[in-house]
Amino acid sequence: MGKYKNLPNKVVANYPDGTQKVIFNMTEPHLVENEMSELIEWTIAHLKSGEIHPLVVTGLFIYEFLSIHPFQDGNGRLSRLLTNLLLLQSGYKFVSYLSFESLIEKKKKSYYEALMEGEKNRNTGNELINAWMLFFLDPLKEMIQRLERKYDVFRVKGGYLNERQKKIREFIGEAQPVRLSDLVKFMPGISVNTLKKDLQYLKKEQFIDSAGKNKGTVYIIKG
Repeated sequence: MGKYKNLPNKVVANYPDGTQKVIFNMTEPHLVENEMSELIEWTIAHLKSGEIHPLVVTGLFIYEFLSIHPFQDGNGRLSRLLTNLLLLQSGYKFVSYLSFESLIEKKKKSYYEALMEGEKNRNTGNELINAWMLFFLDPLKEMIQRLERKYDVFRVKGGYLNERQKKIREFIGEAQPVRLSDLVKFMPGISVNTLKKDLQYLKKEQFIDSAGKNKGTVYIIKG
């Protein structure tokens, strides 16, 4: 990772039109090691205790990390890597499938504005990080929504059904309402128990619905 900075640094916003703006100056070099040690200890302790929600702990850690800006360069990129690491360690596996950093890059103006809102009163009783926390959580919400849309498309295509289950679903769609006995005739080489399990799975995954009880149960495509 390298050594902590030995020269003062600052956060500079680089906007799409090529302009730059100094957002704020960071922790002085001689204070960095102590502040980072305290931050790491606090983060580990609270992730372990569970007293504060892990998303809040992660958001607070990233805010403080960016406020300290411990390295001479690359702090922004490293903060995004640390975000993914902390989220993965807390069980949020979905961050492996979409780029958190790319979402941040698309919202750079809001990113800097959220940091500025807290940093303008840094280390005072008026320091508020509400804007930062809302900004931090928003990309995570967007990632979940994107994955849900992809999952819905995948589900509609029946991508996680085996060939037998796809065949059952197609048969029900063409011949509904369908009884188990109809399926037994349609697929004579498949055991009744296997067909029952397939029907239960299709219903659980909301591909089909059922009505009636026992031998009178019929199956239809879920609308």
